[in-house]
Amino acid sequence: MIIVPIKEGENVERALRKLKRKFDKTGVIKELRERQKFTKKSVKRREQLKKAIYIQKLQDQRDE
Repeated sequence: MIIVPIKEGENVERALRKLKRKFDKTGVIKELRERQKFTKKSVKRREQLKKAIYIQKLQDQRDE
């Protein structure tokens, strides 16, 4: 359960923004999307490798 303390006189919109930020940081939406379908461990590992290779290429290009 996510709790956002609101100070007296604080804007409701500001409290909503805080709530949304906390919600994003917990990763609830991401987890729900992942649980909608089953992905094999080998597929997850392959995707991680592809992402790592992509990030490495970007870093190498930036260093040159």
